[in-house]
Amino acid sequence: MKYSPQKIERKWQKIWERKKIYKTKDVQKKSKFYCLDMFPYPSGAGLHVGHLRGYIATDVISRMKMMQGFNVLHPMGWDAFGLPAENYAIQHKIHPEVAVRRNIKNFKKQLSKIGFTYDWEREINTTDPTYYKWTQWIFLQLFKAGLVYESFEPINWCPSCKTGLANEDLERGRCERCGSRVEKRPLRQWVIKITKYADRLLKDLKYLNWPEHIVKMQKDWIGKSEGVEFEMKVFKGKRELKEKIKIFTTRIDTVFGMTYVVLAPENKILEKIKDKIENWKEIEKYKKEVEAKLVEEREKEKTGIKIKGILAENPFNKEKVPIFVSEYVLADYATGSVMGVPAHDKRDFEFAKKFNLPIRKVIEGGQKEGECYEGEGILVNSGEFSGLNSTQAKEKMAQWLKERKIGGKKVYYKIRDWVFARQRYWGEPFPLVFCENCKKKI
Repeated sequence: MKYSPQKIERKWQKIWERKKIYKTKDVQKKSKFYCLDMFPYPSGAGLHVGHLRGYIATDVISRMKMMQGFNVLHPMGWDAFGLPAENYAIQHKIHPEVAVRRNIKNFKKQLSKIGFTYDWEREINTTDPTYYKWTQWIFLQLFKAGLVYESFEPINWCPSCKTGLANEDLERGRCERCGSRVEKRPLRQWVIKITKYADRLLKDLKYLNWPEHIVKMQKDWIGKSEGVEFEMKVFKGKRELKEKIKIFTTRIDTVFGMTYVVLAPENKILEKIKDKIENWKEIEKYKKEVEAKLVEEREKEKTGIKIKGILAENPFNKEKVPIFVSEYVLADYATGSVMGVPAHDKRDFEFAKKFNLPIRKVIEGGQKEGECYEGEGILVNSGEFSGLNSTQAKEKMAQWLKERKIGGKKVYYKIRDWVFARQRYWGEPFPLVFCENCKKKI
């Protein structure tokens, strides 16, 4: 007998639909198995191979569990809010709701033809108010717990999609949706405080049975750095300014090797002291050039501008060092300022060579004078801390800063709080109203 998909599939799918063989019944005696697919965006293009790759795998698992006697719940739904649906609607000059309804009909038709084990009586649409009221409820619980807040900080902005993006929405500095270069733009945003759970996210990776390279990728994404943060005084000639530069470092044991300081072009202290900077116009021009670059472009070449008329003081030896502005320092990580220790950091070493800055060895690692050694060792040329090993020095130096109330131990993470992209129309409404009279969110 010849297999004719058009005839055989159509016949049996009608029978399956009539008999509702995939309907999940509330049977108490059977063991339960819940299989949830990632709901698709109902785009105008319809299903693609990527959808089927995942859905066929979960369908195989669901069928196996059914054969093993489990009561299987395998639902399907539509992640129908968001930019893809809105952009499609704009292109076709129709309301997003109309576009979503039309596209869902096509998606459902395609999925039904394949014959998946979905219980269509449990179909979910994220644009349904009876569904998203629970999304709003969750948001309110987060808000009440202080885990949601408004931010006015610069965010990743896609000029094509005209929306804010989380770091996870970027691919090499470009929007993952349309490929446009992403800009930094200050905007009023609702943000989820995921950073509060950074340490827990990191620790709980050990419970996941994931491939090692995926676990490593997650660790790098969270990016925990343990070190020391301290303040440096800023001087205009002999006059101390009220502003301070905050430095975060994981290698405080090398602090006596600091021969310069570098600020990110976006560091807020620059605006505060601009009237004290002799070459402010040059700095301002450089800032604008850098802000137009992708992060990857900023890290390729060591460019920078020396700030004229301003120096920073190393609190450990009172030495005043020059301050530079450079694109290789990023404002959105730690303090947006770094101490330059060219003898013990390769990146600092390259920068110092380019700008002819002193290279001072303070860790004995067998290297020749003027070479870079990034390892740990015994401290030299480090005042009262000379002779200690790096581990001992880190502890004592952190305590030294703490006693003088100018610093101490600090932990930073690369992970950023999650931005809600809501500059566009098609999304679930925020369940908050700002009262102008009482100045409260209700």
